[in-house]
Amino acid sequence: MLTNKNKHIPLLGLEEFRKDRLHSKEPLLFNELHGERHIHKPHQHDFFIIILFDQAKGNHTIDFKEYKISNRQIHLLFPGQVHTWNIEPETTGYQLMIDRHFFERFSASFRFSFVEYHNHPVIELEPDSFKLLHYEFDAIKNELAAEDSLSELISSRTAVIASIISKSAAKIFTDLNNYEAEPRIVKFQQLIDVSFKEEKLVSFYAAKLHISANYLNILCKKYLKISATQLIQQRTVLEAKRLLKTTTVSVKEIAFELGFIDHAYFSNFFKTQTGTTPTDFRDLL
Repeated sequence: MLTNKNKHIPLLGLEEFRKDRLHSKEPLLFNELHGERHIHKPHQHDFFIIILFDQAKGNHTIDFKEYKISNRQIHLLFPGQVHTWNIEPETTGYQLMIDRHFFERFSASFRFSFVEYHNHPVIELEPDSFKLLHYEFDAIKNELAAEDSLSELISSRTAVIASIISKSAAKIFTDLNNYEAEPRIVKFQQLIDVSFKEEKLVSFYAAKLHISANYLNILCKKYLKISATQLIQQRTVLEAKRLLKTTTVSVKEIAFELGFIDHAYFSNFFKTQTGTTPTDFRDLL
């Protein structure tokens, strides 16, 4: 496994944002976004972020996919996701930065699999949903500032926020019915996220799901329009991109980290999947 001795560019932890705050031990931080902001160098967080944009313009790149920032949106960031953004002047938004353990208190209120939110991290809001979310964000801000602040109350309000987000998400998740119709697809993606570095064969995941590799492939092609192997490859490429952009370790070490015993094979795999070599991808701005 890669470690600090291999010159990881540090993840941004919640402690970095607690500095100079009165309530420095809170597991959830509220932050307002006003005006122009830029993050040019890709980085990661070790905590969850929920961003509510009010009046906003710009672009937000999450795991190397660019999303347009506009009025009345929710943006979700999970630990380990790589992001940058360019926020234009006169933008207003609100952030909740949430410790992993605190997140578990209300995570069940996110109605759908986290795979869905990873695939759809930007959610457009109807005016009524935005109004409800704005109220809850403001209420959390006030509770955090209170001398007798209650974490139970904050947790309850974040659960309401998660429920409102899920209600809005249900209207835009184009593949929602696929996941409800075939829950093994969700389970397969969850298994990939845990084991993709060590296990690249479809047969491993099929055995975990108690079905044949052929049938798992049929399910993926039916519901996701890609093969089971391609799904594993996509997750591997995503992690390779994250490591290339957020660490200074060698391509050879990244290849080993991702389960490739041969550096050249990894480089050929990456170029086939992305059209560029790992070294060239790392040098791209």
